[in-house]
Amino acid sequence: MVEKIAFNLGRNDEKPNIDLAIELINLKDLEGIKEIVDGLKNKKEQIANDCIKVLYEIGERNPELIAEYVLDFINILKSRNNRLVWGGMTAISKITFLKPKEIFENIEIIVNAYENGSVITRDNSISVFAELAKADKKYERLMLKKILEHLTNCRPKEVGQHAERAFICINQKNSKEFISVLLKRRENLSEPQKKRVDKLIKNIEKGNFNS
Repeated sequence: MVEKIAFNLGRNDEKPNIDLAIELINLKDLEGIKEIVDGLKNKKEQIANDCIKVLYEIGERNPELIAEYVLDFINILKSRNNRLVWGGMTAISKITFLKPKEIFENIEIIVNAYENGSVITRDNSISVFAELAKADKKYERLMLKKILEHLTNCRPKEVGQHAERAFICINQKNSKEFISVLLKRRENLSEPQKKRVDKLIKNIEKGNFNS
């Protein structure tokens, strides 16, 4: 299957990688998926980059097919290849609800990638933290603390988007803290950003929780 990734076809676009992800899903080709996972270790960065793209596209559509490779995704968070790191965090964000225990056991690696990673890595880290908080009461306190710290300190333009990502772990008991942080940030937001935050707060106040 690796011969079908973009680099091996002489392509610079992502369409071959997305097409391959869809093909692997439709065929439920577990051997093919394993071959793509093995490609993450390829010394050619372009091949590894294409492979992680295929895998998180599979995760977007059918996370069960890549969940068993959770430790492979966690391992590549330690890579010096930024594309692999943010791709790995994207893949992890798709499967956290299926593998919360394995991911929480490696939370230091996740947090390190969050603290040192790119914008996309950080975006997806918030989804991982929220899924963990939602998955188990044992994880909720630490993960919610990380989320609230992030929302307190992140760039104004990230507040609305990241609050929406975090919303899945908000419930009746923890909603006051969440709203309090959003209200403190609200005064420094632009009008469109305020509207985004206000909509979220209104949903919470109505009791429209996702969890």
